[in-house]
Amino acid sequence: MASCGSLPPLTRRIDQPRLATWQVYKSNEISSPEAYWNTPSPISAILVSTTTVITITTAMSLHPLIDNGIVKGRQNFAGGTLYCRCPSNQVAVSLKSNVAHNHACGCSKCWKPAGALFSIVGVVPRENLSVTANESKLVIVDESAAIQRHACKDCGVHLYGRIEKDHPFKGLDFVHVELSNEEGWQEPQFAGFVSSIIEQGFNPKGMDDVRARFRGLGLDTYDVLSPQLMDLIATFNAQKAGFTFAA
Repeated sequence: MASCGSLPPLTRRIDQPRLATWQVYKSNEISSPEAYWNTPSPISAILVSTTTVITITTAMSLHPLIDNGIVKGRQNFAGGTLYCRCPSNQVAVSLKSNVAHNHACGCSKCWKPAGALFSIVGVVPRENLSVTANESKLVIVDESAAIQRHACKDCGVHLYGRIEKDHPFKGLDFVHVELSNEEGWQEPQFAGFVSSIIEQGFNPKGMDDVRARFRGLGLDTYDVLSPQLMDLIATFNAQKAGFTFAA
């Protein structure tokens, strides 16, 4: 087993930065400049010394909550508390209900744990969320964004995202249930913005593998949100334009 920290001198690494478990399985002599730059697949990498190409495979993590299968939530789960990851003086956020529309998200804005390609994010009604400890540690990551993500300034974890301007999802707060110690939260329902991981450096050749992993978990994949949520957005925009619909 090789690790990034034990590579020989004069070694160049070409890989996805978040994929961190390495296993050497093949070694070939460099025969051309093309061999130096060729990366055989997006879930593998090449470690290149002055004379040898070492091809290694990686363990691709979608997200720790789903990598080993999906655990179903409890139907009547009543909520819990989210905590930042500081060792002390943790920010605490209380949720008075379960989340809805929980999903894997591939966008570059949502917080995700180190090594994961996707975040897991759901929503709760704004009135069901309250900050119960160390609120002074929260800062808004990007005040210009539609979703104002409130993160702990010390550990960087996003505790919740809130929409203040006119928006189809205004009134819903975005949260990551992995920050809770309780079990029973709604399990992920789908994967959204899947192709967005390419914009963050993931090799597009590996997208079939990513989508296959989600299908194996029973999750549909979309390059935006689920059809239900996209219908909600379209309905909001249509009503803004003056259209009315029968109840």
